[in-house]
Amino acid sequence: MENGMKRLLSFAALIGLVISTPVLAEYGLNFPEPATPVATEIKDIHNLTMIISTVLLVIVFTIVFYSLFTHRKSRGFEPDQEFHKGTFGKWSWVLVPVTVLGVDLTIADSAQSVLEKVWIAPNEEMIEIKVVGHQWWWEFVYLTEGGVKVESRILSKKDLADRGQPENLYLRAVDNHLKLPVGKNVKFLHTSDDVLHAFWVPALGMKKDAIPGYIQETWIDGIYKEGIYRGQCAEMCGTKHAFMPIVVEAVSEQAFATWIAEKKVARDKAIAEANSNKTWTKDELMAKGKTSYDKKCAACHKVDGSGGGPFPKLAGSPMATTGSIADHMNIVLKGKGVMPAWASSMDDLELAAVVTYERNAWGNDTGDVIQPKDVKASR
Repeated sequence: MENGMKRLLSFAALIGLVISTPVLAEYGLNFPEPATPVATEIKDIHNLTMIISTVLLVIVFTIVFYSLFTHRKSRGFEPDQEFHKGTFGKWSWVLVPVTVLGVDLTIADSAQSVLEKVWIAPNEEMIEIKVVGHQWWWEFVYLTEGGVKVESRILSKKDLADRGQPENLYLRAVDNHLKLPVGKNVKFLHTSDDVLHAFWVPALGMKKDAIPGYIQETWIDGIYKEGIYRGQCAEMCGTKHAFMPIVVEAVSEQAFATWIAEKKVARDKAIAEANSNKTWTKDELMAKGKTSYDKKCAACHKVDGSGGGPFPKLAGSPMATTGSIADHMNIVLKGKGVMPAWASSMDDLELAAVVTYERNAWGNDTGDVIQPKDVKASR
């Protein structure tokens, strides 16, 4: 009796968990609210398909249940051994496939036009953005906006707390959003720097693979309204595949123009700083190096430099302690094995800071200080 009561209470607790508000908050039966015309058309086709499927389901199940009830053996029904020779028996094998094909063609006609719209970008002027997938973050380059670049990485639970954002946004929030102006057509050029990724934002009606060495094209036809639209890498790209969320922030044209202007100022300042002849102190390089390392290197080598799996540890490693600076810098610049080359993703100052940090953090304490001019000479 006592065991039965425990089972009953456990089952009740399970039911309570399932129907609790936090669980139901993420439960949806349909596509997310579309934010672009093409996403609306995709949802309309989905709804049409579901309506037709439901009607067919009801008709088929009605016939099946009627037949089971009416022609059951307990009522003395004798099966018709000559059914296949009758008119219905002969023509049903033709009528059913023709009906199904007609339904398919009804859906396919609408779907084909939407697919063509998704696949073929119009030959007109629009904002162009290069989307590059990395393990495990996104890079966005606004080609028509002076080459402004944005790096987008997942926010940890601590980052969310520090920013005052709810914890349930974990695995869905990033540090830098992909900002787009409402009402403007945008073309995306997708590629990858390492393995297969896939850029997927359901509310925008877009999903495209990012393949190393190839450029894939897709586009969206004007976001309806300002807001946040979330997506995810939809291709299994490694151990941290789930840590590649996408956050698109739709803003007004004026806000977008202001944001682009601010990004250009920050970019030009960083370029001027990296190309200056200033001799940086060890403390300055360590501070810059920690910021860059935590963003770009810690995903593989860990924040404490302990590494793991195919990624070697840096804390106390021969390369970062007794090895030559030239060899260390060469690996960072050109990559090795699964490690990507950072020569094109970081400027001379950032690279100098990262190498300085790796040779002096976690107890390595070599005292080595690398200047931007040293990196420039090694390129």
